[in-house]
Amino acid sequence: MDGNGRWARERLLPRNSGHKEGVKTMVRIAKACHELALPYVSFYAFSTENKFRPASEVKGLISLMGRIGEVSDELIKYDMRLNILGDITYFDERTQALIVESVQKTSSLKGGVVNIALNYGGRDEIIRAAQLYRDSDGSKHVEEFLYTAGQPDPDILIRTGGEKRLSNFMLYQLAYTELFFTDTYWPDFSQEELNSIIAEYYKRDRRFGK
Repeated sequence: MDGNGRWARERLLPRNSGHKEGVKTMVRIAKACHELALPYVSFYAFSTENKFRPASEVKGLISLMGRIGEVSDELIKYDMRLNILGDITYFDERTQALIVESVQKTSSLKGGVVNIALNYGGRDEIIRAAQLYRDSDGSKHVEEFLYTAGQPDPDILIRTGGEKRLSNFMLYQLAYTELFFTDTYWPDFSQEELNSIIAEYYKRDRRFGK
């Protein structure tokens, strides 16, 4: 979900205003995915590298996580379950408690899964999975120790904001995902653009290396 800060700067607003608007867009796009009967959608909200941004911006991003209860309330309307990717122990106890509570109150919902990546990094996820696999009895595949265990690999990756790189997101899962990059800043990303990308996806010939 790239481009929040630039969206704000072009409007002479503080960067965190862009992040606040980005949360609204996230909920809107989750709803759109539900309406399209897409069972899984993932949002990269806070990376393991984001905590090295200026302290004021990091504080603002973490404060936004206090709204995760509002996000989960919206997901309940669409029967969508919240799942967190990443190590939330980085956050303060209050924020951790809000995240856990939000996950728990959607845990029984069956209409789809919304993954939100918080303090997430693809490299960290692979190392964590390998360590858990090492310490296990060997009866499970390493994939079962990923944060996305039990979920299919993504069909589509969309990165907004004009950058063309993965930035440490789902490095294991994206091996054969179709990649789409758009110059649109995340707060301006619309259901219409989502529909257009999905239509383009269906024109692609996916061979999975075969």
